[in-house]
Amino acid sequence: MRSGFVSLLGRPNAGKSTLLNRMVGAHLAIVSDKPQTTRTRILGAKNLPEGQILFLDTPGVHRPMHRMNVRMVDAAIGAAREADVVALVIDASEDVGRGTEFLLGLLPQISQPVVLVLNKIDRLKKHKLLPIIEWFSGKYAFADVVPVSAADGDNVETLAQVLLAHLPEGPPLYPDDYLTDQSSRVLAAEMVREQVLALTRAELPFTTAVVVDRWEEDEEDEEAPLAIYCSILVEEPSQKPIIVGRGGEMIKAIGTAARQQIEAFFERRVYLDLHVKVKEDWRESDRTLDDLGLPQTKRKR
Repeated sequence: MRSGFVSLLGRPNAGKSTLLNRMVGAHLAIVSDKPQTTRTRILGAKNLPEGQILFLDTPGVHRPMHRMNVRMVDAAIGAAREADVVALVIDASEDVGRGTEFLLGLLPQISQPVVLVLNKIDRLKKHKLLPIIEWFSGKYAFADVVPVSAADGDNVETLAQVLLAHLPEGPPLYPDDYLTDQSSRVLAAEMVREQVLALTRAELPFTTAVVVDRWEEDEEDEEAPLAIYCSILVEEPSQKPIIVGRGGEMIKAIGTAARQQIEAFFERRVYLDLHVKVKEDWRESDRTLDDLGLPQTKRKR
């Protein structure tokens, strides 16, 4: 029996969140084609007959431009250093750039085994995969190299077995029914943000966040709807009409899609109330970042 923590490390849009969701069989981490979607560390448990893998999905490593981004990058690097194994997730369909070179440069600081996960192989022709493996293998002594497609599940279970083999021997660290460390409030807020990302303009995601203002749940009556009141934060007054939409059409569409997603996850009826608030420079506000669950950074700015 083996158990331990595996940190998913990679650049934005490498597919770490899709891989986490595929591994644990639940939609824990929101997914978007827009960069810097994941902002906090997310723990998800995968139980196997041979042991338990505790995945740590982390924000994509990128050049931080705001206090929020500094916290995000620190969370990613911190999780890598604390885990038993690091899974370096690379988008194999993209050319190697400075961001990937920067990531590879961080690896000598990590003492744990590093497994290279070449993701998105469904976008590659097979004859191109071997040269990519050889190039990365020449840059670092990876413990293993596993090509996968998190989107369609190709080779994902093989990856789970490879990662498990590198974990220390020991009993499961959490019960068999344990899924995640994310609170219900955080999961709901992130599902709302996922729909904001999916339905609004490309320039908005960096400057929006979602916080739960009120959470009303009748624990004695499971048939009663769960009432969730959320604020969608934007930085500029001009951004508020984009999310509200003409005649409130956009925020209604966001609310409908998010409510359906939340209901499916929690398996109960949901009343979802959304409001848009303008909060200038919220990405530089320690109080707001604390509310969003981003860990405090020790880095000096």
